[in-house]
Amino acid sequence: MTKEEMLEKFKSYNPAQDASVLERAYDFGAKAHAGQLRASGDPYFENHCMAVAEILLDHKLDIETVSAGLLHDILEDTKYNAADLEKNFGTTITHMVQGVTKISNLKFTSSDEETVENWRKMLVAVAQDVRVILVKLADRTHNMRTLQFLSDPALRKRKATETLNLYAPLAQRLGMFSVKNELEDLSFKHLYPDEYKRLVEQVEKRTKDREAALSSFREKLTEILTKEGVPFRLLSRAKNYYSIYRKMQKQDLTFMQIQDSLGVRIITQTVADCYRALGIVHSSFRPIAGSFTDYIAVPKANMYQSIHTTVVWETGDIVEIQIRTEEMHRINEYGIAAHWRYKTGANKSDKNFDEKINWLRQWIEWQQDLTAPREFLESFNTDIALQQVFVFTPRAEVKSLPEGSTPLDFAYSIHSDIGDKYWGAKVNNKMVRMDYVFKTGDICEIITRNNSGPKRDWLEFAKTSHARSRIRKMLRESGGA
Repeated sequence: MTKEEMLEKFKSYNPAQDASVLERAYDFGAKAHAGQLRASGDPYFENHCMAVAEILLDHKLDIETVSAGLLHDILEDTKYNAADLEKNFGTTITHMVQGVTKISNLKFTSSDEETVENWRKMLVAVAQDVRVILVKLADRTHNMRTLQFLSDPALRKRKATETLNLYAPLAQRLGMFSVKNELEDLSFKHLYPDEYKRLVEQVEKRTKDREAALSSFREKLTEILTKEGVPFRLLSRAKNYYSIYRKMQKQDLTFMQIQDSLGVRIITQTVADCYRALGIVHSSFRPIAGSFTDYIAVPKANMYQSIHTTVVWETGDIVEIQIRTEEMHRINEYGIAAHWRYKTGANKSDKNFDEKINWLRQWIEWQQDLTAPREFLESFNTDIALQQVFVFTPRAEVKSLPEGSTPLDFAYSIHSDIGDKYWGAKVNNKMVRMDYVFKTGDICEIITRNNSGPKRDWLEFAKTSHARSRIRKMLRESGGA
């Protein structure tokens, strides 16, 4: 990508914005990195910094983020310092570059204690300006795309392990599924090259064998939706090799035992169109019982929205269908990155943006009560897992909780005081034990007592970070820790 192509790409989604800052960032970065080469032998700035900027442009990010992408290695790899950046580009871009530099210098492969402390530092940097992690994820994505040029096998393995354990889950938690899938597959490719190669060959063969079935289904679906006048476009679901591999390992299955459904996405204009399309699909094909999930009515914690359903095609193939609007699709692909939308040259922030990243700030706050490093790491991985159940209050308010959650988790999700005064719970009008595991659709009523309070054995039943950290805090304050 040339300088002119970069500016043209930015203007394509932000035509009214003055792009002079971006142009200056290019000139400054090209001068600062002049003569530097990548491990591949390619010019550093043109090969790496521009690739990072291009990834950010693909996500349609604002001019400050793209500029920070061009400049992200200035402080680490050139003679220029923060004062030079601030003089030329102001405080915001400088702070973003400093944040990326700090994250780049953190090590996640030493002791548990050091890893946890570095994780905390990184998450705090993200909470202050989440665009920092967007630049870092773009940086890591390009580094993983070119990992084969690192001559040290141990370093390649360390980078791939770090990416798989930290950056891919963070991308998932931020709702950036396109980035998460690519990071997972690139890590998988370097950590388990033989398994990766074999799986890719198996998936490609199966896909080729089933192309006719998918093609005929798409033709029929297109005919039906067009006839009904629903505006739409169809996409095929991309394969994520690592998720298939992980399923094989977790369930001890061979590839041939994996029931891999064909996948189609219906992208529509409005929410009403989504439900119209759903009705048409269910009346035209045989739906599989229990396969319907409505993430439009109840979005996932990472902003994901879509209707999921599964039908059987006349060939006997199972087809998984996802239905969403264009805006939902953009958010589902790009996650939190989709919320820097700049119109008519003015910075118009999303009024609900703080709420959408509040999980991150809350999560950091809850982690302050976790002192054992292994517990912190397990908590991070538990909260990253996004399989959810939806539980209702008696007033029909819905709470989304991780799979495996109990009445204690539900009580603390309502309010910390409710959790602290927990005495019992009714689920579907029946008293249940504290170790009851919720199913989607359960209706839960929490019974409280003023003289009740957290006990040490509560930690055996609470699964969420919020509940566990609050219980620990109250136990410490009461001397029960």
